[in-house]
Amino acid sequence: MVDPDEKDSTGNLPSRALHIVGPDKKIKLSFLYPSTTGRNMDEVLRVIESLQKTSKFKVATPANWKPGKKVVISPDVTNEQAEEMFPQGFVTKDLPSKKEYLRFVKV
Repeated sequence: MVDPDEKDSTGNLPSRALHIVGPDKKIKLSFLYPSTTGRNMDEVLRVIESLQKTSKFKVATPANWKPGKKVVISPDVTNEQAEEMFPQGFVTKDLPSKKEYLRFVKV
């Protein structure tokens, strides 16, 4: 891949592309870095762990999530299902709406 705006004295510089493909042979993530920017391997590893957790459990990783921190239980999981799926317990965030859909668990 070549970025037409990234050039050196010999011509265009290649971009750095990273694609993560799941077991179902579908692209799960695609990073495209300009040639002048190094890849952040901590971010790549964080994303891989997030993808693994979200495919194994009905959860999502919130913004700025780090491995070992709590994840969010999917809103389509009832509290009864969550109690069965996560016997270690989960925390429900108090919301102004009093709805109980924002639940955190450590998996």
